[in-house]
Amino acid sequence: MIDRYTRPELAQLWSDQARFEAMRRVEVAACEEMEGPTPADLDAIRDATFTVDAVSERERVTDHDVAAFVDVLAQSAGPSGRWIHYGLTSSDVLDTALALQIRAAGELILPEASALAGALAEQARTHVYTLCVGRTHGIHAEPTTFGIKLAGFAFEARRNVERLQRAFKQASVGALSGAVGTYSATSPDFERRVLARLGLEPESVSTQVIPRDRHAELMQAIALAGAGLERLATEIRHLARTELSEAREPFTKGQKGSSAMPHKRNPIKSEQVTGLARVLRGNASAAVENVALWHERDISHSSVERIILPDSTTLLDHMLRRMTALIEGLVVDPVRMRENLDLTYGALFSQRLLLAIVASGLTRDDAYRIVQRLAQQALDTRVPLRQLIAEEVAADPGSPLASLDPDAIFDFAPYIRYADEIVGRLDLSA
Repeated sequence: MIDRYTRPELAQLWSDQARFEAMRRVEVAACEEMEGPTPADLDAIRDATFTVDAVSERERVTDHDVAAFVDVLAQSAGPSGRWIHYGLTSSDVLDTALALQIRAAGELILPEASALAGALAEQARTHVYTLCVGRTHGIHAEPTTFGIKLAGFAFEARRNVERLQRAFKQASVGALSGAVGTYSATSPDFERRVLARLGLEPESVSTQVIPRDRHAELMQAIALAGAGLERLATEIRHLARTELSEAREPFTKGQKGSSAMPHKRNPIKSEQVTGLARVLRGNASAAVENVALWHERDISHSSVERIILPDSTTLLDHMLRRMTALIEGLVVDPVRMRENLDLTYGALFSQRLLLAIVASGLTRDDAYRIVQRLAQQALDTRVPLRQLIAEEVAADPGSPLASLDPDAIFDFAPYIRYADEIVGRLDLSA
């Protein structure tokens, strides 16, 4: 992944140095559970070293990365190096080392995912009674509160934390079952002991490789988390449009929104998250393609994973941190929200008007037609709906509208009366 989207900790985790170090840990743990090596052998094996350059140089000869790594590590251990990789096959080391890297990635990413959920919950509590318009199909529907809106995003963020926790855990499994997974040169007990040293659970049946549905599940969870981030980013982008101007990204001192137009404050962080979410979905699709391998093993998945696992975990980490900072610094304009509530000239109270007429005795369809006509008239003429009702009652005292209480109909209170309870669910589920 390019430096622009990479936190140093993630870059280090997925570096060649870290990959070979994880493989070294697996090899050493295996030697420590073998019966052959003497204490002196184990000391030499534990002290054995490698360099990425030395492994790369050796791979030019072997054309096999694991064999090259084993050769370099074994040579460093001297005569004791003969025990390194004893009874193991390449996937034993590669897949178990990958599990260590996946677990480490989860340990970095999960706190960031939790931080976003916390930031959203805090903003939801702050704006529990901040009135704004709710939109369906992009059209003004009924009033809601900004806190209720954000609470929905906070719960989704929490679900993504839970999904990611499960996904990282189930993908962090190891295997040392040997060629085609029969333990012909080792044993299940040996595998359990080695993996216990590494803090990993064993794969039930590895066939030589760990089944790739595990990695696909992780990538799906990452893609879902990305989709949630995109949904949030899309909402902020819409609210930041000049015509709405209800909320916008923080704008730092010295920041420029446009190279040509000084007045611009573009939602660039949200747009970046939106774009990167597409990459996560594409990588998740590739992970699903990796599931169907030939027989007990092939390596068609390997080249794909060397790209998509580092890239997707690194991108998700970046996106989470980006969005958390955005939410923490979100600029909210309650005044503009209140102004936008008046854009329909009261038409957004249409359901309350409809229910009031039905309650007075008219059929629902007849009531609907009356309200639909008046609401559209308000929108077309820009005359407040409440005024149109008053004019109609004045012209026809026998109108079904005459018995209604306008103060009760055109009241924001019903839309916020449960806001505290809804947003309060965040505390109940914490």
